[in-house]
Amino acid sequence: MAGRNARGMGNIRKKTKVDKKTGKKYEWWEARYTAGRDPGTGKQVQRTITGKTQREVSQKLAAVVTSIDSGTYIAPSKQTVGQWMDTWADTYLGGVKPHTVVSYKTQIANHIKPAIGAVRLEALDTPTIQQFYNQLAKTGQQVPKRNQAGEIVRRGGRIVYEAAPLSPKTIKNIHGVLHKALQQAIAAGLIRFNPADACTLPRVERPELHPLDERETWAFMEAIRGHEFETLYTVTLFTGMREGEVLGLTWPCVDFAAGTILIKQQLQREKKPGGQYRLVPLKNDKPRTITPAPSIMELLRQHRKQQTAWQLRAGELWDNPAGYVFTNEIGGHLVSWTVTKKFKRIVASIGRPDARFHDLRHSYAVAAIRSGDDIKTVQGNLGHATAAFTLDVYGHVTDQMKQASAARMESYIKGVRNL
Repeated sequence: MAGRNARGMGNIRKKTKVDKKTGKKYEWWEARYTAGRDPGTGKQVQRTITGKTQREVSQKLAAVVTSIDSGTYIAPSKQTVGQWMDTWADTYLGGVKPHTVVSYKTQIANHIKPAIGAVRLEALDTPTIQQFYNQLAKTGQQVPKRNQAGEIVRRGGRIVYEAAPLSPKTIKNIHGVLHKALQQAIAAGLIRFNPADACTLPRVERPELHPLDERETWAFMEAIRGHEFETLYTVTLFTGMREGEVLGLTWPCVDFAAGTILIKQQLQREKKPGGQYRLVPLKNDKPRTITPAPSIMELLRQHRKQQTAWQLRAGELWDNPAGYVFTNEIGGHLVSWTVTKKFKRIVASIGRPDARFHDLRHSYAVAAIRSGDDIKTVQGNLGHATAAFTLDVYGHVTDQMKQASAARMESYIKGVRNL
């Protein structure tokens, strides 16, 4: 039995079809409505809604009519999430840094498209995205399988891989890419709301800091004495520069007259197979000028003399057009893998095999705060976006300083009372 829509948008009819091969009878309900006019021909655009029951179709039709009347109607589309992600990445990221675009496309190709790429964009809902995130937290990556001794398992000479969870931070990054793309889909009139808005993300726990203490710093300095990377490690430890920043430091950024260093770029490897190392802007794209201790500037001055000697010895083999501060003996820039590998050997020799290269940066920050530098100064030297972030990361150090100050005051009070 057909029912007339109250707004005259069309009839709701019961449809029947019999499969000629099996004789099986199929029944469903259908309604047609006018979605507007074709801007090219001026003719009415007719669309169809289907459902298992008359009530279901009636409810769908009422929702469509309401959206048309309110101006929020979006025409059905067969475009998938994967197709839109590709369109977004290729069309809407013109103002984004190249290495960030590569990162976005990697997240799309490795995680988003394999999981939800086949879902129709307009059908994507919050539960589907939430299930995607939940699965990433369980089996989001493939890692080399290890035996009880910690050795990588191989079969037939090939490494055996197993599923492992992605970190909460990585899942948050993937969410950021998907959310941005869906926001653009709203602006493009493809969807009405962002289904990723209501998703719950795993909590990102701030990793516990393990800076070198005074004894370990002394042992580290002794261990690197005469090492090929002694100057690099020392400069990093006493300036707080990130690894990419110190590897990307060039001589034009070192002002010996003013005693300052301009940090405006970082050396970063392209995130793709066979990716090359390139100088790219800083993460926050905000250059900063620091004033290291005079002894650090003198160390750099001596390092430049040594590099000049290398250049004379290398002759035509010398290749350092960018003017990198830290190079090998023929002018080639240093790479993260080599610097980190040798760093790990050194810290293992002083009883800190857990220390990471980035812990040199933390060691500088803690030492600076304990030496009396205010949070704002430390923030500027580290290149943090806000002093609040610096305080959040290193607040425990100031708390310890406050406790030590209270203890000193207590000793003073007791001394006064005993006078």
